[in-house]
Amino acid sequence: MFESSKSFHKLVGFSALSIAGSAAFFSVFGLSKLFAGAQFAVVIMAGSLEFGKLVAASFLYRYWETINKLHKTYMTIATIILVLITSAGIFGFLSNAYQGATVGFEKESTALIYKEDRLEQLQDDKKYLKEELEAAVKELPENYRTAKRKLREEYQPKINQINTDMMNLKSEIGELKIALVETGVEVGPAIYLARVFDSDVDTVVKFFIFILIFVFDPMAVIFVISYNHILMHDGIQATPTKRKKKKKIDTKKMSDTLIKLINREPVSEDEVEEVVEVAKPVESNEPPQSRQGRKTEN
Repeated sequence: MFESSKSFHKLVGFSALSIAGSAAFFSVFGLSKLFAGAQFAVVIMAGSLEFGKLVAASFLYRYWETINKLHKTYMTIATIILVLITSAGIFGFLSNAYQGATVGFEKESTALIYKEDRLEQLQDDKKYLKEELEAAVKELPENYRTAKRKLREEYQPKINQINTDMMNLKSEIGELKIALVETGVEVGPAIYLARVFDSDVDTVVKFFIFILIFVFDPMAVIFVISYNHILMHDGIQATPTKRKKKKKIDTKKMSDTLIKLINREPVSEDEVEEVVEVAKPVESNEPPQSRQGRKTEN
């Protein structure tokens, strides 16, 4: 049971460290992008505040009952504000990542919309020219065949040019649609979610980011507090060592062994070890001065 509790407190500590470290990294990176003019200084400042926030949460939990009200109030408010700052940094990081993934997709989508509108406009222009040509031809008498032919020859280059432009646009639109399919793979999940919730992609991604930051850094702080709780209340200490039962010393046997040693008679290893074991505590607990004095006396 004790070993299981000890392993669990390590697991909680590792979870607190990993979540807090991830949140700190995302927050520091996001804030450095927000204040790009002084990135290095912002990294130092944000990193220090992240570390201080976790220490403040631990301090409040450990000494809540002993610190004064003003101290308690300030540190609580400061910790909450730092959690909000971290969340803002995480929002900046994730938003920047999303924009980086979708910038190509949005660029190609805008170009596709523009070319499709242009194609529609050319189709209207072609229709208008044909109607204008037919109206001009009808106004001429039936026997004005040469004039009608010249009129058609005058309009035909304009219609041909429109047809050429339409063919080029259709080719470009086809290429853009293929590129959109390839680029859309990176933002495919966001597009799918947008379709599921019948909304635009930006709104869905923004909502999803808010859900993440709502649980990210608060979870890190809660894990730090939980780790402190385990250390303080669940008795996580060094594994208690069982005291060895002191062997009952057989004084007669010890005396016989010592006499044998003095007389240089053969003795067994067990007998020698027993003498050494009994002598060890005496040597370790004896003050150095006593040992020195004993040597002098000898």
